Amino acid sequence: MRYRPEIDGLRAIAVIPVILFHAGFGFFGGGFIGVDVFFVISGYLITGLLLEELAGGQFSLLRFYERRARRILPALAVVVTACIPFALAWMHPLQMEDFSASLIAIVLSASNFLFWYESGYFAPAADEKPLLHTWSLAVEEQFYIFFPIFLFVLWRFARDRTFLTVAAIAVASLLLSEWGWRHWPTANFYLMPTRAWELFAGSLCAQWSFRREQRPNGPLGAFGLALIVAAVFLFDGDTPFPSALALAPVVGTALIILFAGPGTAVARLLSSRLLVGIGLISYSAYLWHQPLLAFARVRSAVAPSLWLMASLATLSFALAYLSWRFVEQPFRKRSPATKRGGTIKLVIFGAVIGAALAGVGLAGVLSKGFLHSFEPFPYVAEDEFRLPTTKTGYCFYFVLRSDLPVGEEGLNCFVGDPAARKDDILLFGDSFAGHWEPFFDVIGRKYGRRIHSVTTNWCFPSLTDNIPGPRPQNVVDQCRINRDYLRNNASRYDIIVLSAQWSGIEESGFTQDLFDLIDFLLENTRARIVVMASPLALVRNTVENSVLSGMLHVSPDPKSQERIDAVHRRIAAVASGNDRITFLDENDLFGDYFGSGGLETAEGYLYSLDGKHISIYGSKAAARHVITTRNHSFFSALALPQDD
Repeated sequence: MRYRPEIDGLRAIAVIPVILFHAGFGFFGGGFIGVDVFFVISGYLITGLLLEELAGGQFSLLRFYERRARRILPALAVVVTACIPFALAWMHPLQMEDFSASLIAIVLSASNFLFWYESGYFAPAADEKPLLHTWSLAVEEQFYIFFPIFLFVLWRFARDRTFLTVAAIAVASLLLSEWGWRHWPTANFYLMPTRAWELFAGSLCAQWSFRREQRPNGPLGAFGLALIVAAVFLFDGDTPFPSALALAPVVGTALIILFAGPGTAVARLLSSRLLVGIGLISYSAYLWHQPLLAFARVRSAVAPSLWLMASLATLSFALAYLSWRFVEQPFRKRSPATKRGGTIKLVIFGAVIGAALAGVGLAGVLSKGFLHSFEPFPYVAEDEFRLPTTKTGYCFYFVLRSDLPVGEEGLNCFVGDPAARKDDILLFGDSFAGHWEPFFDVIGRKYGRRIHSVTTNWCFPSLTDNIPGPRPQNVVDQCRINRDYLRNNASRYDIIVLSAQWSGIEESGFTQDLFDLIDFLLENTRARIVVMASPLALVRNTVENSVLSGMLHVSPDPKSQERIDAVHRRIAAVASGNDRITFLDENDLFGDYFGSGGLETAEGYLYSLDGKHISIYGSKAAARHVITTRNHSFFSALALPQDD
């Protein structure tokens, strides 16, 4: 293919917003669309090269895979290997276990599957994962594995229908992504079927250009650049993605590829020496930036300053030049055609490096993040610095991913004493109710009570269809099932416990829903109503940055705490006027919460896990505190014996 410097300049336009977005510069809220620009460029270049070889009768699948390996793997191996000693030195076992799993996933070209599995509602802080960005490389690698074979078959048996076939699949993939963000947003973001249309868009550009002479069109090229820039500054983390909205950067990139030819203003801009230079090192810059930024966050008990993040973003370009100059270029220039056995040596080299990385990863996973190298920490070994979900032995019904179906299965959750004669206590709410499952499990087992837990992400206590924020349809549907159950079955319970992320409900304007529900329960049941306080809202992920690193340095999140306090005051006022309502505040659950002992358990660790939820460990510790202190409000509300 003819070299087009404006394509390298376009790479610069893609990588700069991505890095600044990940560095935390809020005005680049849509900087993540740079990845989509890269996808279109990749689809264009790969298809163009394949079409030239197919037309010339020189197509070789082996040669194609070798070129891709030389382009992608050496720099990737260097960056990943460089991360390992820092991970071992700075990461605690939970982080190290996740990092180790990512090493294995990278070797298998399956990072996107791993991060889909790990990510979402209860994910550890994504911005503290040094190798998170390799998900996009996995998508491209999966495309490289299958697309050449697919294109070869089309060329051989349906050459005249190649364009229409690819276009039809691209449209199907786009429609799937539009459906996916509503139903399975995490899978939609990470997996190839809903990203393929972006790569196919580039492929269609290559097919269109293959038989037609490029006709530069300055206005269309400028419009394409404007679409990309608009997406960078107008999109943000709440933008459904990928979806039809991704057409903005994808179509914008396609317009530049097709129409920003020689002589146009956009081509002159993108062909500038600075942008071309950045574009040439863009792959290495993309590889380096995430580890630098992630490790800075791992080592910070508070959010790193923008000055530090800007410095690290700049450093990523310096490292990118070095790896481009001394790693990428040498591997790409060494031609196996001119050196006997070059391909075999490359395969052996890649296999050795891959086996070594996978070996380190496997060792880290099997040892729970090299736990033996840390001082004794039984709660980590027992997976108690996690959140209580079906994956950690509890039954909070987290329906963001497809492994839990929508339906009455979400109602079949019980904790406490399995031998209890009846389940007369109902725990109802969102994840801030779900995080109390270990608490009630301890209480129930000690006092012979069985607790029915009906909890789903974002499904706060209400009888309306209100849910904070735009949520996937499966969450909406499961929440409706939960609330219908509460409406129709509340009268069978003696005690109904309500809990939720009160700050989110207050921010969304749905607080009155809680009090309307309380009125409904008072009028239609004889149950005592217990409302649980939200934990103190903290700025940072407390386990990741404080507990396990030995830096007990946390700070409240004043905006969230102000909203929590406002709801707490209303709940306390209502409870004070009705003896059927009990409000368990922070002091009831955690002791002198705003004093020296309130944030920490008796063992000196934090109750909080991620700055919002409490961990399994924290939930159990709160139960031990309540039992030890014989908290009168709690024991009276649940009709528990005041002495053993």
